[in-house]
Amino acid sequence: MRSRTPDRLCAEAVDVALSAAEEAFGADAVGDHLGAVAEGERVVTHLFECREPAYRGWRWAVTITRAARAKAVTLDETVLLPGPEAVLAPEWVPWSERLRPGDMGPGDLLPTEAEDLRLEPGWTGEDTPPPNSVVAELAETVGEDDVALESTDLPAVGTIGAVALEIGMGRPRVLSRYGLHAAADRWEEKFGPKTAMAQAAPAPCITCGFLVPLAGSLRQAFGVCANEFSPADGHVVSLAYGCGGHSEAAVMPKPPRPAPPVLDETAVEPLPLHPDRHGSVEDGGPAEELGHS
Repeated sequence: MRSRTPDRLCAEAVDVALSAAEEAFGADAVGDHLGAVAEGERVVTHLFECREPAYRGWRWAVTITRAARAKAVTLDETVLLPGPEAVLAPEWVPWSERLRPGDMGPGDLLPTEAEDLRLEPGWTGEDTPPPNSVVAELAETVGEDDVALESTDLPAVGTIGAVALEIGMGRPRVLSRYGLHAAADRWEEKFGPKTAMAQAAPAPCITCGFLVPLAGSLRQAFGVCANEFSPADGHVVSLAYGCGGHSEAAVMPKPPRPAPPVLDETAVEPLPLHPDRHGSVEDGGPAEELGHS
């Protein structure tokens, strides 16, 4: 336990502490005496300024002690300690807590803990079918030709694992209730009804034609946006989210199309063949006419 009052003999041994610091760290690196701190009974630490440019704000600490009823002091240790204004490295944080969305790159592997709260076993029962069941009888009918399958990683024919794999339920672990809620909270925070985009949207995503609903229990609250012009394109969005790209927000009317031309094929129009060389009928000159039909 640290004593409040420094030992007098140890506190007065400033020269002993200074000599030890200069011998250990060099005279040019040791500065002025900054004070003494009681570490315990007859144990005092003297602090000296550190003049090293790379350790600005740090202090040389020299600990002096003495035995009981002894007047001679003894050098205990000399170390470099950070001061109140010292530049320190941030506190170490495990990699699993430092990882942020988007940090993974090509070739990176993210291990998942065996007891991850976001996951739960996909099948908790035993892989042996009940006796006298149809599945058990099917497993007994497996012939010698199927022995090679048992040596592979695929489930044996007739087992529950084989049936689950066939219907798409062969994953070892699936999302737990906690994992579902955690994912829903993340998605709703980024593309939910409380965002500025959703507050200014003309209608929610639940009525938008570009919404692709999810499967499972998340279908009741989320879908995937398939509008390439929306800021949420390709992202999971809340059904209460919305943007200006809603399919029914502003339906553009069809542009007017001109009426098709009408050709009168019953009328005949006279057409002069050489109007520059022959006069017209009104001038008294001959004229050749060609009838159009």
